[in-house]
Amino acid sequence: MGSVQIVTTILAFAITAVAVWLAVRAVMKMVAVIRLGQPDPTRFGDKGTRTKTMLAETAGHTRMLRWSVVGAAHWFVMVGFVVLSLLVLEAYFEVVTPTGGLPLVGNWAIYGLVTEWLAILGIVSILVLIAIRLRNRPTRPGGKSRFTGSTMWQGYFVEGVILAVLIMGFVIRGFKVATDHFEYPVWAAPLSHAVGGLLPNWETGVSVAALVKIVISMTWLIVIALNVTMGVAWHRFLAFFNIFFKRDPGANVSGLGALRPMTSQGKPLDFEEADPESDQFGVAQVEQFTWKGLLDFSTCTECGRCQSQCPAWNTAKPLSPKLLVLSLRDHAYAKAPYLLAGGGKDLTGEEKATAAQLAHVDVLALAEAERPLIGTAEEGGVIDPDVLWSCTTCGACVEQCPVDIEHVDHIVDMRRYQVLIESSFPSEAGVMLRNLENKGNPWGAPQNTREDWTKGLDFEVPRVGEVDDFEYLFWVGCAGAFEDRAKKTTRAVATLLNEAGVKFAILGEGETCSGDPARRIGNEFVFQMLAQQNVETLNEAFEGREKSKRKIVATCPHCFNTLGNEYGQLGGEFEVVHHTQLLAHLVATGKLTPVQPVDGGVTYHDPCYLGRHNRVFAPPREVLGSAISGGDGASGDGGLIEMPRNSERSFCCGAGGARMWMEEKIGKRINVDRVEEAMATGARTVAVGCPFCSTMLNDGVNGKEAGEQVEVVDVASVLLRSVKPDQAPGGTDTERLSVAG
Repeated sequence: MGSVQIVTTILAFAITAVAVWLAVRAVMKMVAVIRLGQPDPTRFGDKGTRTKTMLAETAGHTRMLRWSVVGAAHWFVMVGFVVLSLLVLEAYFEVVTPTGGLPLVGNWAIYGLVTEWLAILGIVSILVLIAIRLRNRPTRPGGKSRFTGSTMWQGYFVEGVILAVLIMGFVIRGFKVATDHFEYPVWAAPLSHAVGGLLPNWETGVSVAALVKIVISMTWLIVIALNVTMGVAWHRFLAFFNIFFKRDPGANVSGLGALRPMTSQGKPLDFEEADPESDQFGVAQVEQFTWKGLLDFSTCTECGRCQSQCPAWNTAKPLSPKLLVLSLRDHAYAKAPYLLAGGGKDLTGEEKATAAQLAHVDVLALAEAERPLIGTAEEGGVIDPDVLWSCTTCGACVEQCPVDIEHVDHIVDMRRYQVLIESSFPSEAGVMLRNLENKGNPWGAPQNTREDWTKGLDFEVPRVGEVDDFEYLFWVGCAGAFEDRAKKTTRAVATLLNEAGVKFAILGEGETCSGDPARRIGNEFVFQMLAQQNVETLNEAFEGREKSKRKIVATCPHCFNTLGNEYGQLGGEFEVVHHTQLLAHLVATGKLTPVQPVDGGVTYHDPCYLGRHNRVFAPPREVLGSAISGGDGASGDGGLIEMPRNSERSFCCGAGGARMWMEEKIGKRINVDRVEEAMATGARTVAVGCPFCSTMLNDGVNGKEAGEQVEVVDVASVLLRSVKPDQAPGGTDTERLSVAG
């Protein structure tokens, strides 16, 4: 060992010791902060599925590859980071001696080949990612960037380090080639040999270059260890755990569909026994999130994909799912010294720690602890109320997140405390909640008018109790029973089911609201009151039937989601289908036959709670395809035209999350944005599969005074107009559908 090697060895191991010590300290701090969260025992079951899903999403990059170029580039960088860590390890042998290398595999040509090409592709990929970050920088002229609000220096730093480490790997190999100490032939390491041809025969250069590589790598580790909120770096370690512990590892996208039940100390809350002084009602303090919530916040990569898809952010609302998560993350870590010292408020608001415990806590942590979780800027709040109430719970953020953060659950948990304990929510929603409690529907309509939609039909609609021999219970829903546009859809579905010979029955006045708007605004108490009543009614209607024969068809995706995904939490197990699914089956089996094609072009708007939340994409399109072609394959003029944002990336109508009953006062109206996109397709008809979407998009069309250019109508009405053009009920919405003779 020469003098240079002595120096390089001492420096390499010294900086490594410092970096490792700081990294261990950082990991211990992160674990301590995450463990401050509330228990969640549901995250540990089905370890086999969890492991399989985690490996698929990390090694297989199944979610990242939805963005083909970015996903492929990120995969090569990720694999390069893992595999080429061996080359960093190899550098420790090279600082000791220029001829050093990894034991065992270091002389294998196949190892040289694999690492060579991973390094080459890694350099190309990191340059692509840097270019994408530069192209989408927040300061670029025109348009919003998904990186707005991200800590940009951290992204550039991480990418720069990766690029530098990969380049230094070739410099080391190049010096080995130049000094004739390289282990691999040209075919296995062509770029290394090419670099070697440009470098001098300087044997010490290997050790010096290896030291530079180690210093760069350890500087990266030191920087991230000193910045535990640096998600753009830490996600490469935390993502494995965050994905493994996702809420439903078997689902296509965890965190969609059903909401996480309201819990206290890890157990579902029983409102008959719950006490606000001893049981947690929603989330009022950051430590009241579950440990998985705190892991979510720590894992955020700041990539902004959630932000780029969020309907609120895209229409100039203050909500960005990314910025919300980052605010909660930064608040949690800033407050952590106070909490770890024993500080915190009990459920009555009293301080739990003694003065002695808090005596040595940093003043900034104490100040952070006094900030309200929900509050305006003047109040020092972490999350502004306008941010909290802008969410439509559409799930676009959850759908897009590459590390499975469950944004909607966290937002609703904060809403729950605001509604149930603080009674703080948009005033106009109060009318809706009172109507739910007193009338059993959000419009406050008399219960004895629930069956008025049946009047005028040329067949009898059977009621449960009057008939026992029915295959489907037709869940009409509040909109389908009381809202004029939705009643046309209800009548169309009933007419089509009758035409197809499907035996169905309705609950009539026995039906009440499913509870979806109450639950998503945060009023879990009203939701459970309504849901338990409905579960009891439905269980009685299906008494004696096994689950596979307890079939419900619903026209509202919100009811469809609640009955199918959430009533199981309260003892209601049913097979629930959306009406477009049943209609698609009836058309496919020949029980409904379209006879006249629909003309003028049709575009379909995916309802969030049908498509993204429940993955029902094909059936509505199959129904529309059959109606457009008239069943004979001869498509009407225009055909089915997709909007740019469709299927899992469909843009929300703005009504979800109980926003249907809240005034949209900030920014552009979400429904107008969607209507403009629909009109840009040139389609004459905008087909929907949700009464909320129908209301919002119709209002958007009317707001643009475009009623003569485009109409909004349910998929069922489109099909009915094709199957029975002379009998389609419902006035203008269906009459205005044109047909190609």
